[in-house]
Amino acid sequence: MFNSRSEIYIPGDLDPGAALSRTTHLGIGAHQDDLEIMAIDGVLTCFQDPDQWFSGAVISSGSGSPRSGPYHHFSDEEMIQVRDLEQKRAAFLGDYSAQVFLKYSSSEIKDRENPAVKEEIKGLVKATGPDIIYTHNLADKHPTHVAVAVKTIQAIRELPEEKKPQKLFGCEVWRGLDWILDSEKVIFDCSDQQNIQAALLGVFDSQISGGKRYDLATLGRRAANATYISSHETDDARGMAFAMDLTPLILDLGIDILSFVQSSIKRFSEDVSQLIGGVK
Repeated sequence: MFNSRSEIYIPGDLDPGAALSRTTHLGIGAHQDDLEIMAIDGVLTCFQDPDQWFSGAVISSGSGSPRSGPYHHFSDEEMIQVRDLEQKRAAFLGDYSAQVFLKYSSSEIKDRENPAVKEEIKGLVKATGPDIIYTHNLADKHPTHVAVAVKTIQAIRELPEEKKPQKLFGCEVWRGLDWILDSEKVIFDCSDQQNIQAALLGVFDSQISGGKRYDLATLGRRAANATYISSHETDDARGMAFAMDLTPLILDLGIDILSFVQSSIKRFSEDVSQLIGGVK
């Protein structure tokens, strides 16, 4: 890792290299708590499974987090420490294989001319060799989230074919993906282990008590997704998370990243126009 402040936390009694290399599902998120919101499929899939292991990577330091309540007087450095501790608690509760903290600033992550973040992600994917990677979706409205997603795609594109994951998913955080055509949605069933889901979100007290109810909002979105996925059928699940399938972007280097997401938006627009045009 290039950043001297970077850190690897191993919840279990295992060598860091071994913990990273056994990873089958990898979450790459911008901030502490993003993984528990967006990569819940990987966490639940691997939970208590000796053959599948989830590892997480948080790219930013989290120093610029909004704060109020009991955390209103915390300095940026104190917020980094408390948010890292919360992320470690989530990694322990979720039975993660490893939790990586790269601790870059948002400005460094968003800087097109700074190759460090891309190279860090490339090295992380090499070290873990996951089958599936979860990151932010390209239509997220948080600029740091989008930058992480773009640099994740760029990093994987530069890897040899045998080092690339089988799947890359762009997941929900700061914008839901219910608008994507149903035929294009990646749907993760989050019906089971609701207690684990609630616990993972609940450890981030600096955000919850600090003024953002991500715990209620995230579980509510999953419940809403499960109900509103179909207008003419009864619910098949108690919770769903949606994602974009970004795999084509790492398999076909000729696909432009911006054009890829714009095409999804265009198909959504055409679907709306068709529905309105069909009203008699």
